[in-house]
Parts: sequence; structure tokens; C-alpha cells
Amino acid sequence: MIWFGIIVLVVAAVAGAPLFSVLLGAALLGFYSADIDLAIVAIELYRIVDTPLLVALPLFTFSGYLLSEANTSKRLVNLVQSMFGFLPSGLAVVGFVACAVFTALTGASGVTIVALGALLLPALKEAGFSERYSLGLVTSSGSLGLLLVPSVPLILYGVIAQQLDVGEPFTIVDLFIAGIGPLLLMLGLLTAWTLWKHRGGVIPRIPFKRSNVWQAIKDARWELPLPFVVLGGVFSGFFAVSEAAAVTAFYVLIVEVFLYREVSLRKVPEVMVESMVMVGGILLILGIALAFTNFLVDAEVPQQLFELMQTYISSPLGFLLLLNVLLLALGAILDIYSAIVIMVPLLLPVAAGYGIHPVHLGIVFLANMQIGYFTPPVGMNLFIASYRFHKPLLELYAATWPFMVVLLVALGFITYVPALSLWFIQ
Repeated sequence: MIWFGIIVLVVAAVAGAPLFSVLLGAALLGFYSADIDLAIVAIELYRIVDTPLLVALPLFTFSGYLLSEANTSKRLVNLVQSMFGFLPSGLAVVGFVACAVFTALTGASGVTIVALGALLLPALKEAGFSERYSLGLVTSSGSLGLLLVPSVPLILYGVIAQQLDVGEPFTIVDLFIAGIGPLLLMLGLLTAWTLWKHRGGVIPRIPFKRSNVWQAIKDARWELPLPFVVLGGVFSGFFAVSEAAAVTAFYVLIVEVFLYREVSLRKVPEVMVESMVMVGGILLILGIALAFTNFLVDAEVPQQLFELMQTYISSPLGFLLLLNVLLLALGAILDIYSAIVIMVPLLLPVAAGYGIHPVHLGIVFLANMQIGYFTPPVGMNLFIASYRFHKPLLELYAATWPFMVVLLVALGFITYVPALSLWFIQ
């Protein structure tokens, strides 16, 4: 009976069955084989509802969808360009910063490529950057903001890690702070490489004009307070994360519908439905994954995995090296939400066994996922950019590999210098 169930699950997975159904089947089969009442699965699905932090996920997601429907991307690019365009290769710096901020706000790498690509790609080429470099920048930078609050994957990792309750205790605010240093490192290395690549003044600068800055600030005046509301409210302790998410959703709704009037009131229900469909999928997978995790814990799978790895890998550095290889491969074949709910319950107990802080693991995990988005041959950003810009995949492979090398160097520092993520933790 058990073997028949395993065969059915394998066939269903190969045939393309939805991830949640495969995980649900594995959980039911595991509990059945251990003579545990199958009602435990329903209990786990209910337990996820009782997590206060989870309220932040749908609210931040709705905010991101609203922002992507409006002209936020255009105002963001104009603002950053007016402030940094005078620097050497300033428009490239604008691209890096704008992509990171927009991805953090919307929580979706593909949306950034679609929304900002139409603005950045022609502008970069017109400014004198080669088409290959411009394609590589837009494709690889689309996932840069995953480490920046209020990134939905960052919050999702925090929810799962706290549910597991292994390793050092931490708060979701710790994760928010931990992502800032690694993100700045990535942006800094990408900028430094860009300046070196275009040394010699071959790219003309955009003159700095106060009038342009003032006009860009006026255009974005209603959206500019948003990061300060979220970051200031959470870091000062005035808001809990879930409260900050509610304030953000309400503020974005007022700004985009009633002040900018770029999203009609009739469009809001459609945006709600689209955003909640994605959230519903995440929550369904998350609840079932936690049930499956309980089975793995009861069966002592993480402990057995840790003992097996200790046979071959004795140091935390060796584990982290193997972890990077595994996560880069997973990032290229799984979407980030599936990777988080499937792998974090397995990896976190093992990492804790090697003395790795859960916050550090989370930053390493998401940094790998960022790069995995455009890792050949099947990174998601590659296909989105190929469709959006009508370019063959081989051309995008060639365009993105230098950016990948730079980000892999950054990943090495993030992985092996934990102080970049944990400097604030005593």
C-alpha cells in the first residue's frame, strides 16, 4: 500500500501535478505509515492561520500589485536618474537602485523586468551602453530587491523559520536589518564593476539640475513617504510588521486611486483578486508544507540528514559551500516561494546543527535565489526577459554571465562573512 502510494506520487509529480497536491500526498502517506491520525494535516492548516505575522503577506502583496498597475516605475526611475545620473555610468547605477527598490515594493522579480525594462533598456542604449550590457543589467537586476523590506519572500522565510523554532531566536525586524548590508554590497560591487568596464569616459553623463530633482520629487511626492512609513514605523517599534502592512496597503490605495488616479476604483477589485490568488497559492502550499515538515521532524529526517552530512562535512564552511551549490541549482528550477516552503524546513535544523544563525541562513538563502533567477539554462528571469524583449535565450545567457560572476563574488562575502548580516546581533 505504501509503495503504491509512493509510485502514484512520483508519477503525479513527473506529470506536472500542482506542488501543494504532491506535498499533501506525501504528508498524508507519511502520517499514515506512522499510524498517526490524518487529522493532524487539518490541524496544521489551521495553525498557519493563527500566525499574526502572516497578515503582512496579503497586505504587502496587494500593495505591490497596486504599485505595479500605476506609473510608480516611471516616477521611480526619473527620481533616481535626476539624483544620480550625473555620476560616471550614472544611468546604470539608476538601473540597479530602481530595480532593487521596485522589486522590494512589488515582491516579484518578473514584474520588475516587465515594468522597468520598457523604461531602462531604451534609455541605457541611448546613453551609449551596449545592447548586451543593457540586457544583462535589466535581466539580472530584476531580483536584487529580495533582501530589502518589505520583500514578501523575506517575510515568508521569517514565518517558516519562526514556526520551526530551531536555532537562535530572532524577530522579523532582525531579518529586515540583516538584508541591508548584503544588498548594499551587491549594489556596490555591481557599480564598481560597471565603472571599471566603462572607464575612460565613453558614457556621457547626465548634467545635474536642481530643477529636474525638484520636478521628480514633486511627481513622486505621494509615494516618497512610503519607505519611511514602513521602515520608520517598524524599526522605531511604533508599528508591528502586520500593522505596517495594513498602513502600507491603505496608504497605497489612497495614493494610487484617489491622488494619482492611475488605478480606477473599478480596477481595484480586479487587482485584489489577482493578488489574493497568488497569496492563496502561497498559503495553501505553506500550510501543507508545515504539515509535511511535522512528519519529517517526527521521523527525525533532519537529524538523520545532519548525521549523514557530518560524516562527510565537519565544518560550517564546508556545509555553506555545499548549500550554495544546492540553492543556486534550486533557484534556477523552482520559483522562490516553492523553494522556501520545501527547503527551509529541511535546511534550517541542519544549519542550526552546524551553529549557523537562522538570520544568516535566511540571507544566504535569498541571496542564492536572487542569482538563481537568471542562472542558465532555466532561470525564470531569462525566460521573462526573452519574451519581453524578443531576444533568444543564448543571447541573454551571454549578457547575464558577467553580472552573475560579480554577484557570486558578493555571495561569497555574504556566506563566509556572517558579520555582514549579523553585525547588530550581540
